[in-house]
Amino acid sequence: MSKIHFVGGEKGGVGKSVLARLLAQYHIDHQLPFAAFDTDRSHGALLRFYADYSRLIVLDEFESADQLMEAALEADQDILVDLAAQTSLPLHRWIEQNDLLQLATEESIPVVFWHVMDDGADGIALLAALCDRYEGNAAYVAVKNYGRGRDFSAFDSSPISARAQGLGARTLDLPELHAATMRKIDHQGASLWAGANNKDSGLGLMDRQRVKVWLRRVYQQFAALGPDLFTRHPRADR
Repeated sequence: MSKIHFVGGEKGGVGKSVLARLLAQYHIDHQLPFAAFDTDRSHGALLRFYADYSRLIVLDEFESADQLMEAALEADQDILVDLAAQTSLPLHRWIEQNDLLQLATEESIPVVFWHVMDDGADGIALLAALCDRYEGNAAYVAVKNYGRGRDFSAFDSSPISARAQGLGARTLDLPELHAATMRKIDHQGASLWAGANNKDSGLGLMDRQRVKVWLRRVYQQFAALGPDLFTRHPRADR
């Protein structure tokens, strides 16, 4: 059964594309079927770092956005969508004018919104708006990005945190990677696997070790979200 994963948060600079890259690498490393889509026409991270797995879609153009549902129907796989900042309006327009969530229900294709946050108030308000819009018709993962914030107590104690949990939302604590190490990966245009394993990636031994530890911690967080969140090859259950 396919699932459509929208990786967003609307606000720029909260780490949406980092999470999208982690999800892509997780699927590769765990041999999970997936197709990745990038909505950033100027400097898309998935297109840059995972070009062999990714393609561009333009959410303002329905025929382009329609590729998401078409990909979900053509094979059982996770559809990973990296939402650029300020793409929520065209995304919601496409979803609502096509009654996508009802169609997805009819086709047994769950829709998951990954809401990436820093520790500011904006992320809480944006999650509230997302839950108001779709309520129990979608699944949610609230991502507390410790690479972009340190104190998430305001979110943890907020009414929207309780409400999201009431809607079945899961919470992910995204650990921080040493900033200088992350910059080296980005400057080299390397995948996260290359950053962890490739001696020719431009990263030294300790940088590669930091990436390995970070990926292990992130993957543990993904696994803790539950085995039902990602699509698996039929043979994986045998």
